Amino acid sequence: MKSLRLKKNEERRIKQGHLWIFSNEIDTKITPLQGFEAGEVVIVESANAKAIGVAYINPQTLICARIFSRNIKTKFNQMFLKKRIQLALELRKLNFNKPFYRLVFGDSDGLPGLVIDRFGEVFVAQINTAGMEKLKAEITQTIENLFHPQALVYRNDTTSRELEGLQQYEEVAIGSLPEEVLIEENGAKFIVPVQNGQKTGWFYDHRLARARLQSLVKNKRVLDVFSYLGGWGIEAAVAGASEVVCVDSSALALDGVDKNAALNSVEDKVTTIEGNAFDALKMLIVEVQKFDIVIIDPPAFVKRKKDIKSGTDAYRRINELALRLVEYGGILVSASCSYHMSRDNLLNQVQLASRHVDRSVQLFDQAHQAPDHPIHPAIAETEYIKTLFFRVNKPW
Repeated sequence: MKSLRLKKNEERRIKQGHLWIFSNEIDTKITPLQGFEAGEVVIVESANAKAIGVAYINPQTLICARIFSRNIKTKFNQMFLKKRIQLALELRKLNFNKPFYRLVFGDSDGLPGLVIDRFGEVFVAQINTAGMEKLKAEITQTIENLFHPQALVYRNDTTSRELEGLQQYEEVAIGSLPEEVLIEENGAKFIVPVQNGQKTGWFYDHRLARARLQSLVKNKRVLDVFSYLGGWGIEAAVAGASEVVCVDSSALALDGVDKNAALNSVEDKVTTIEGNAFDALKMLIVEVQKFDIVIIDPPAFVKRKKDIKSGTDAYRRINELALRLVEYGGILVSASCSYHMSRDNLLNQVQLASRHVDRSVQLFDQAHQAPDHPIHPAIAETEYIKTLFFRVNKPW
């Protein structure tokens, strides 16, 4: 293996446990980046030439190398994959008694660039880096050997692949992929479109927050905004909500809400509104609608640092509209999946929104991402989910 030399003192962050090496941390006089191929495995060295880990490299990207082991004798091969996936599986089995979870969560499971969601006997994988793409055949074989799945599909259609110089594609690598799969979460059942749904088909990361919501919804009128397939809303209906309204811009997603409502025998409680969330909430305000609980779980409004200003404003505006729809004494659940939107900033935007619409809010609970999305303590980016539970009051 070739060596990748770091500049003086740049190894400190790596020795503290981080896995990413940025291009400006490389001593390019000793190890010029043009001397490497995308996906090549390298030994990472500190400035004094001491080996500190083994990584794969992409000289064209800002994160130009990702460490996968501190042991420089580690081989980046099928045996490595098998051991890491088995470790990931042990953590999931510790926390879940049914096979519905994110099986592999990239860096946090020691498999940078790889995400695998499990839907029973159907597996949906995403490869996001050139280094992991080189092991695609080995990933496929490992999943086959460990699980003998009904199907494995690659949803390799993320924009991050473009940054890595990779093509976007979808491919069924094992078996025959059904159009839909059935999963269970928090006592509710869901039909999930793994091939045509959003991302890998389902958002397991909010599982804990949805369970907390269920303890609050008995005989309540609930509004689920950005509902997708009704994860929040259907689980609320199953837990005893008297009425649930789901809002989403996708007609296909709302068809899924209807299917899932019928699947759980709560179709008489669930209605849908198709349209832009901001417009739909304004319409409900004009209609003088009120709800006991409003859930705001938008897509990432802040995908990159440069989006912080516009995205922060969007969080404030959507929460302002939501607050107008909550009965006094009711509950606002405000969530964010944007890493760049900190918990404190989200809290501040809800506070600003509450003052603008003349409400008082009390933060009484919080939830974070589920245990199938473990957090790497050295990589802040692996912790991205924030969910805040507020009681909404008249102004004090």
